[in-house]
Amino acid sequence: MEETTERRSALTVAMLSSFLTPFLASSMNVAIPSIAEEYSISLVLGSWIVNAYLLAAAAFLVPFGRIADIHGRKRLFLNGMWVFMAGTVLCMFAPTVETLLAFRVLQGIGGAMVFGTSVAIVPSVYPPGERGRALGLTTMLVYIGLSVGPVVGGALTDLISWRAIFLVPLPLGAAIMIIGYRWLVGEWTGAKGEEFDLAGSVVYGASLTGIVLGLSTLPDIFGGIVLVVGLAGIVIFILVERRSRSPVLDIELFSGNRAFAFSNTAALINYSATNAVAYLMSLFLQVEVGLNAAYTGLILLSQPVLMAAFSPIAGRLSDRFEPQYISSIGMAITATGLLLLSFVTVNTSTLIIVSSLAFLGFGFAFFSSPNTNAVMTSVERRYYGIASATVGTMRLVGQVMSIAIATFFISIYVGDVAVAHEQAYLFHDAFRSSFMVFAVLCYIGIFASLARGKVHD
Repeated sequence: MEETTERRSALTVAMLSSFLTPFLASSMNVAIPSIAEEYSISLVLGSWIVNAYLLAAAAFLVPFGRIADIHGRKRLFLNGMWVFMAGTVLCMFAPTVETLLAFRVLQGIGGAMVFGTSVAIVPSVYPPGERGRALGLTTMLVYIGLSVGPVVGGALTDLISWRAIFLVPLPLGAAIMIIGYRWLVGEWTGAKGEEFDLAGSVVYGASLTGIVLGLSTLPDIFGGIVLVVGLAGIVIFILVERRSRSPVLDIELFSGNRAFAFSNTAALINYSATNAVAYLMSLFLQVEVGLNAAYTGLILLSQPVLMAAFSPIAGRLSDRFEPQYISSIGMAITATGLLLLSFVTVNTSTLIIVSSLAFLGFGFAFFSSPNTNAVMTSVERRYYGIASATVGTMRLVGQVMSIAIATFFISIYVGDVAVAHEQAYLFHDAFRSSFMVFAVLCYIGIFASLARGKVHD
């Protein structure tokens, strides 16, 4: 009974925490036009309201994953919930866009502590034969968060204010902490007593920040310089980690583990191609078509609903069959869905838009759960924390890159100016170009997904 209680408690906190970030992300996507109007900012700066959180979470996720392996995953998870909730409350009362960006960074740091450990807790208590089902359930909650976010966020934005969105995570966060402190009785370390690589962590965070900042500010010359510096920093990071006795990220996991390396590469490509879909569609439907936030949220609902419905099925299938085949089929469907969306115009019927988003969601469901299962199955138990943090980093870096690609095209076609409905035609070229690039990325990702090889004995 104790083992069953431990498993249920671990799965419950992992599922609830997996709901929070996608809910806030999808809610904020719908609210960006209203936030931009209140603060009188451009769409380019508005994209940083999304990116500030993602960048902070990505920069800290791997170091916190390593700390969790050394000092305890449950401890870091619960401390992270306090930081995340503090950032959420502060965002609600942000007086300026600068303070909102700062509080979103605080949220991201807390999110890195929470979501770098929550996925690692699940395989710590579930054996390989049941792991895919459990991870499928946590992935399902990700997509339920994505489903509920646009609807609830759109309704709250229209009826009250975008600030009301930050009220929703508070009771969920309280429930997670109550369950965590009272019923999550275990503690999992995996690398207890090993040293923490501070130098590697600093180089990693600075390099990642440089890459994302550079991508987001292209084609400006400053963006190009920062991007080159960030890429050079990654090379330095690899050299530092190879010489470290206790690296924050074991490079051998990539160079000596084919399944781990290509599964993470496939995740990076997939999230780079899909995360900006809701952001771009929200801008298209509100700025170009002229819909309100609530109706926009209902249309965007079609994609994550399919994700939530099919993720547990895909997770169970990946326990029985090789994830490389299931994930690759999902990647191919996703690529086709992105290509369909690139042809959407103001004259496209709502039914076609909803069907294209649903098709995209179906493909993503069959990619994500099996891919995560492949990552966690490909490593030893002592690496669960860093493996969880790595796949989380691929997700977050991919999400940031996706927004950066969209921002790049908005900068080219629209510029750093506020866009009213009358000038919305300027936005559509950026919209179409972004989806074309996303589709190409996903088609390339099919080969990375197939290249991982088998993970089941």
